[in-house]
Formats: sequence, C-alpha cells, structure tokens
Amino acid sequence: MKKLVAYITTGYPDLEFTVDLAKSLAEAGTDTLELGIPFSDPVADGPVIEKANLLSLKNGFKISQLFEVSAQIASDIDTLWMGYFNPFYHFGIDRFIEEANKSGVNGFIIPDLPFEEAKPYKAQMKEKSLALIDFIAPTDPKERISKIAKDADKFIYLVAYAGITGSGKSEELSSTISSIREFSNTPVYVGFGVNADTAKAKAKGVDGVIVGSAFVKILLDDSLSHTQKIEKISKMAKEIKEKINE
Repeated sequence: MKKLVAYITTGYPDLEFTVDLAKSLAEAGTDTLELGIPFSDPVADGPVIEKANLLSLKNGFKISQLFEVSAQIASDIDTLWMGYFNPFYHFGIDRFIEEANKSGVNGFIIPDLPFEEAKPYKAQMKEKSLALIDFIAPTDPKERISKIAKDADKFIYLVAYAGITGSGKSEELSSTISSIREFSNTPVYVGFGVNADTAKAKAKGVDGVIVGSAFVKILLDDSLSHTQKIEKISKMAKEIKEKINE
C-alpha cells in the first residue's frame, strides 16, 4: 500500500489544535506526520506554508512547545520533525536528538542541509536510531543520485520539480525514479505540488506522496472553525490515501 505523509505547522492556530489535528490525521489513514518547526525564512516553502510559519511565530511559538506537542502525538502516528537548519544549529543537534528519543519522534527532515554537509549529523542520528531524510531532485545527475540513494534512511524525498512547495509545477520523474531504484530499495515518496487533484498521477511509480500546502491552506482558512478545519483536512487526507491506492 502506498503511503501518505502529511505536513502541518506546529502551533498554528494553537498547540492544542496541532495535537488534535495530528491525531485526526492518524485516524484518517495518514502514515507519517511532518511536524513543521516554524521558522522566519522557510526557503523551500511557498507562500502558504511561509504564512503559517510566521503566524505561529507571531503567536509566540517556542522550540520547547515542539517537544511538548510531539510527546502527545508520537505514540499515535509516525512523527518526523521538519525544519530548517538554523533552529537545529542554534538549539543544538544533540538536544534535538535527545528530545526526539524522549518523545518517540523517529527522525528529521532538514531541506536546507545539503547531503554532503549532513553526513556527520546523519551518523550521529543513526546511532540513536533516528532517520535523516534525504532529498533527490530531477535535476540531480545520476552520480549524485547514486551517492544519496545508497545512504538513504526510511524514505527518499523525491522533489517533484525545482522550486518551492505549493507552486503546482510538474516534471517528468520516471528517469529519476529509475535511477533511484537502480541504487536503492529505500521507499521513494514524491513531494511538492501534491494535492487531492494531483495525488494519483504524482504517485505513479513511487511508494508514497507528501502533502503540505494543500493541508495548510485549510489550516489558514479563518472562515472555518477549528473543528471544521480538522474535519476538512482529515477528509482530504483520507481521499488522497484512497486515490493513490486505487
């Protein structure tokens, strides 16, 4: 069965909402949760996720709250922390590793940490049974794909196009997928531009999809109550999971 990874921004609209949404997504069939760490300059993310990041920070988000939320949800759903390297560096990789183990979080997604620079951190994480997810893009040459794929943990994040999340672009991925399969049996999940309309097509040839902006758009819809937001996001998650497995 193909997997669904859902990204949500921690702390927006509030921490209790994040916990409730995470548990509802688990019940809707979401396999893995990317729990986003709010940051002021999320360079790989489009305007939707950037807005949620900034609103969460405006609400007073603190890293300690990420740990509190994670401890409440990680037993219900496979959880990864998704964030930019700056908070990891300033707060301390050692502390993040320690807190991940305490709360039951299974790894990290750090999109602005290049594969080459990630190696020492990845080794440190592996020692504590934590994954650091690797990215592969359709612009990567085969030699680089080989290096990344051979060392990949948990799943490979296949970027659907060069650009930012949520822009809905599309590129032919079959040759990149073939190259990855040549060097690794690690599952391949495609992200960027995945929503209820595109999920089935995007899932072709891969093992799962990663959905972020489509969920966060609902998160930001102030015309909906908290309950309505959770219901709508969970319904979409269930629909996407069904579509990718038709």
